[in-house]
Amino acid sequence: MTSGSEPILLSDVRDGVATITLNRPQARNALSIELMTEVEAALSRLAADSAVKALVLAANGPAFCAGHDLKQMRSLETPEAVAAVFAQCSRMMKAIVRFPRPVIAKVHAMATAAGCQMVASCDLAYAAETAQFATPGVNIGLFCSTPMVALSRNVGRKQAMELLLLGKPVDAARAEAWGLINAAVPLDALDGVVAEAAAVLASKSPYTLKVGKEAFYRQAEMGLDEAYDYATQVMVANMQAQDAAEGIDAFLGKRHPVWCGA
Repeated sequence: MTSGSEPILLSDVRDGVATITLNRPQARNALSIELMTEVEAALSRLAADSAVKALVLAANGPAFCAGHDLKQMRSLETPEAVAAVFAQCSRMMKAIVRFPRPVIAKVHAMATAAGCQMVASCDLAYAAETAQFATPGVNIGLFCSTPMVALSRNVGRKQAMELLLLGKPVDAARAEAWGLINAAVPLDALDGVVAEAAAVLASKSPYTLKVGKEAFYRQAEMGLDEAYDYATQVMVANMQAQDAAEGIDAFLGKRHPVWCGA
């Protein structure tokens, strides 16, 4: 899908790191039905690509993502059509969480509403010091209820409610302190910081990262006893993997491991 002569989503894979880039700069990368469809398709395609060890989610233009395309949303004529768009967005966010390799958000500018939700849905997030984050739906009479799901699983309740109830943006420094992002860095350092993190991830066993990511999100929804029982089962199964045997032997033998991905 293109916007004018430009694709609305760019995709690239280099050295084991895939990058998908939102490319609706004139619309502040608002999540139209078409853009969400492109993102879902890219996630599905890249999940099946064994060459991909990590994924970076980036954007072009003056904003990282302005949330839903409100002009398009207002053109929808039935509650069913509105529900379908929100269901699609939720499905896309869950696809980020369930992507079998780590996903890094590279946030160069403002991320609002579903854009902030997208950042919260990623496993890691790095932002320019000048970036801001907001869930301002309350200001236009539309509470950010679906962004709330991802947001409330990343930051404390008081911080989440401040964003959701006041609708005011917070800067990258506060977002870092709250745990919404991993680090706020100078804009000219952002590419390097994200590339370094992605390269580290790409050097790990992809099997182990997949197992660990899935286990992290599953245990987070469990009670303490259930979580420990589940995590124990995961570790026992993980110990049987070829990459675990290779990693332990490499550690004991003081050499670099050679991963097979199984």
